[in-house]
Amino acid sequence: MRIVTRPDFDGIVCAVLLYRAENIDTDIKWVEPNEIQSGKTQILKGDIMANIPYSHNCSLWFDHHISNKPKGNFQGDFDIAPSAARVVYEYYKAKGILDNKYEELVFNTDIIDAADLTRDQVQRPENYPYILLSMTIKNKDYKDIAYWNKLVDLLREKSVEHILEDPEIKGRCNMVIQENIVYKKVLIEHTKIRHKISITDFRDLDIVPDGNRFLTYSLFPECYTSIKIRFNDPGQKQVLLSVGHNIFNIKGLVNIGRLLSKFGGGGHAGAGGCTLKAETADTAIEQIIEILFQNKKEL
Repeated sequence: MRIVTRPDFDGIVCAVLLYRAENIDTDIKWVEPNEIQSGKTQILKGDIMANIPYSHNCSLWFDHHISNKPKGNFQGDFDIAPSAARVVYEYYKAKGILDNKYEELVFNTDIIDAADLTRDQVQRPENYPYILLSMTIKNKDYKDIAYWNKLVDLLREKSVEHILEDPEIKGRCNMVIQENIVYKKVLIEHTKIRHKISITDFRDLDIVPDGNRFLTYSLFPECYTSIKIRFNDPGQKQVLLSVGHNIFNIKGLVNIGRLLSKFGGGGHAGAGGCTLKAETADTAIEQIIEILFQNKKEL
């Protein structure tokens, strides 16, 4: 039995809860959603999947992304909840397997994954321990697997205040703070506004900077939706698209998860992503922008 989840804060907290609730005897399998959708990752009988698209091979599945909900029956649980961790937590609490030990952790996971943030939390994450910690989780060709596993182990037993005193984690947090300063400048330089949509195109950069994914919402408050475009591979054969409704200007009506599912991606009603072929990416992006511009609730 193994846990299969994605390397973001929600996925890490799902792993924390599943380790506590189930008899897990193997290492975590870390994957990105498109690796499930493309069949690149093999799912095995006995796998417990969380926060990623469903595979009929798994034994248990937990998620909250509307675009991932399967049509048939499955073992596990699905709910339109703020986080997949919340779905896992409530499932095992109802069975009497988990208690309230992780209430604070799951509550903060809800806030982070649902982007239920204040402007101060976005602009000054260093003042909010869980938010800052979540920003240290990145996926660059799976080079950080040891770090993700370390966070799972620490969050199972330690308080966030104790975790932030760990020398490695403290160093990563300090790096995040500096990255956000640079990211703000680069965002402004590479963003154009069309139809109340902020379009950030990083394809002309050799190295795409890391930074606070929510910062664009406070920098361009007049926009109700944002699009971020960058290459997904060194060969520039794939374009990664991230789309989100502005959490401070809630006028976007399009269900982004359903919209991007038409382009091979998915996500929530308010945010999602997809991977496009480079040669046809601009055409697809224009189609997506037009749908977002029409801003209709039903596609």
